[in-house]
Amino acid sequence: MSGVSPPAGSTPAVPDVPGAPGADGGATPPAFPASLGDLVDLRPVVVCCGPGGVGKTTVSASFGLEAARRGRRACVVTVDPARRLADAMGVESLPNEPVEVAGDWPGTLHAVMLDPKTTFDELVERYARTADQAAAIKANRLYQNLTGALSGTQEYMAMEKLYELTSSEQFDVVIVDTPPTRNALDLLDAPRRLTQFLENRMFRALMMPTRLSLKALNVATQALLRTISRVAGAEIVQDAVAFFQAFAGMEVGFDERARAVRALLADPTTAYVVVTSPRTDALEEAGYFASRLDERGVRTAGLVVNRIHPHFGSQEVTLPRAAAGSVLAVLEDNLRELDAVADVEERSFAGLAASTAPAPVGRVPLLGTDVHDVEGLVAVADALFSGAAAATVADGPAAPGGSGAAPVG
Repeated sequence: MSGVSPPAGSTPAVPDVPGAPGADGGATPPAFPASLGDLVDLRPVVVCCGPGGVGKTTVSASFGLEAARRGRRACVVTVDPARRLADAMGVESLPNEPVEVAGDWPGTLHAVMLDPKTTFDELVERYARTADQAAAIKANRLYQNLTGALSGTQEYMAMEKLYELTSSEQFDVVIVDTPPTRNALDLLDAPRRLTQFLENRMFRALMMPTRLSLKALNVATQALLRTISRVAGAEIVQDAVAFFQAFAGMEVGFDERARAVRALLADPTTAYVVVTSPRTDALEEAGYFASRLDERGVRTAGLVVNRIHPHFGSQEVTLPRAAAGSVLAVLEDNLRELDAVADVEERSFAGLAASTAPAPVGRVPLLGTDVHDVEGLVAVADALFSGAAAATVADGPAAPGGSGAAPVG
């Protein structure tokens, strides 16, 4: 997947946007990290993407923990409304603002669970000209439905939260735990969709002064709204007109913010890590996501394969042939079978690793229990960021990682 140029009309690969990573003339990290450790050492944003059920949340948390162990100020934000991140970090709950996770490391580790409505409210308050204008928007029924039900709102608010965290200068690196693959693609497209909405002719027509009536609108717009009134009811139309009137003057701020978020996502210092497992369906989904990134002119910066059967050392020793039917013979056969499974799994993701090369490959072995505390995350981070775990497929099977908890999420 190397050598892919951004599609025509797409966001530039190196945007010149104030506040975006790399836009201030500072040193840009290498395009191809030598290891996963380079990502937590050097990148300001790491986006973990991939299929559901492969341990993406725990992998995201382990990236944050490793960054803290290396002395960086890290924050992990999850878009998944489930409690997986809170469980993995061993905390009761996570609000919409960063909460510090205690641990013995030189850096700091924080976590956030996205609350789309609260984030949207804060954005309205930021761009409203007065407190009364913000209150009018938040009290509007259309706005309340918009924040709770409109497709793409959650994804855009996730990107808004990411931008807020990176702009706060509180953190050296922000790690994003995304929804499953296709929803994650919606997340990456959300800023562009908001920009298109703000540029829509219908939106601009409704932004005209109305005094809560249709008199100031042109004939075509009035006809359209009357049609909508017959289908959905006049009350909904009046709510819409009231909402757009209250929104007047704020669209520029929203548009500028959306463009800045797009620039952040397209910046070459933002790293996209694809997380998968050796399952065939998970590998296919991960390959789909990596190819879609490629279509956007974005390189996959890392590949993590979770829940791999480890080798148990039989490759380094010659096992004696035990007597048929003996207990030792049964154990030897079992060991050979497990090593054969490990070999098959290594070969299963070799194609994906080759297509994302030279991105480093991290392996997490299949372990005994679910991650539910920081100690479990330490075991996962040890497996991911040790030299053996970060070897590429070309180096052969990785040595088993340390003991501990198997990733969840």
